[in-house]
Amino acid sequence: MMDFIDEVKALAARIPNLKDSIMTEEATKNALVMPMINILGYNVFDPTEVVPEFTADHGTKKGEKVDYAIIKAGEPIMLIECKTLGSDLNTNHASQLFRYFNVTSAKVGILTNGTTYRFFSDLEDANKMDDKPFLEIDLLNLKDEQVEELKRFKKERFDVCELESVANELKYTKEIKQILLSEMNKPSEDFVKFFANLVYNGRITPNKRDQFTAITKKAFNQFINDRINERLKIAMSNKNHSDEVDVEEDIVEPVDDGIVTTEEEIEGYHIVKAILRETIAPDRIVMRDTKSYCGILLDDNNRKPICRLRFNSAQKYVGILDDDRKEIKTPINNLNDIYELTAKIKLVVEKMESDS
Repeated sequence: MMDFIDEVKALAARIPNLKDSIMTEEATKNALVMPMINILGYNVFDPTEVVPEFTADHGTKKGEKVDYAIIKAGEPIMLIECKTLGSDLNTNHASQLFRYFNVTSAKVGILTNGTTYRFFSDLEDANKMDDKPFLEIDLLNLKDEQVEELKRFKKERFDVCELESVANELKYTKEIKQILLSEMNKPSEDFVKFFANLVYNGRITPNKRDQFTAITKKAFNQFINDRINERLKIAMSNKNHSDEVDVEEDIVEPVDDGIVTTEEEIEGYHIVKAILRETIAPDRIVMRDTKSYCGILLDDNNRKPICRLRFNSAQKYVGILDDDRKEIKTPINNLNDIYELTAKIKLVVEKMESDS
């Protein structure tokens, strides 16, 4: 069987060959959307899991339908509205999703044209779908981290309890990244003034503003390049890293020196939280990043490491301390493999709880 990422990429690879033959919304559903629903683990031929032409009357509007509803325990958890391949996806196209959010228990609305998938929730106001998606995936410009995010919506992974925190994180991370990219390419006046006022005591005249605009842009780009080079050096050094680590030396948290926490590390953190959700309170599980690994701690205590996400090299590892406080690193091929370590992760927490 193909891995999830291979299935998604295989579907994406079919699109260029099919696009000239897909001229209608119905063809888009059959050729692209239904296969995606199947990849996510839902049986499109089982009406207890997937209901096509789902109806939920709204006010004076009767008999309106949304294209698909994903069902769990008899209630809709996701609504999917489809448009013809190649169609622009805008707010007007999401109008039915907006209305249905008020009258169903669904917490995710998906708007798609078969290639682009926009995921909405109700982060701003309860039971009212947001204007902006918290996640957008383009199958024709697919990134590995997007596939990892898509995994959250698989039948066996989807967790309504985790949705709000995950969606908030994805939405605002995306928006901040877009702002930073814009500022990096063309620093705004407020952005330039912020840094100029920190390093320059004089008055910011128009000439000084122009000067600091160029300086800020240069500094920003150099900073990004420095961080990339630093991560590359860490990745190279990790290849020669010993499997046995002196815990007393390694467990001391280094001073924050521009450490960048990746989306994969954040995803791994949420997987560990999901594993332990029924064992301990989620707010006791804390992520603390370092240069060599991303630590997952109990009670934000360096002496209580649950596991370590070593994602800085091509081969990713999850490190767990054994009874002799030596780190045992388990290689993983994708983030979903962390679930294979569920018993070990729970055992670590149980021992720490019994010792405290």
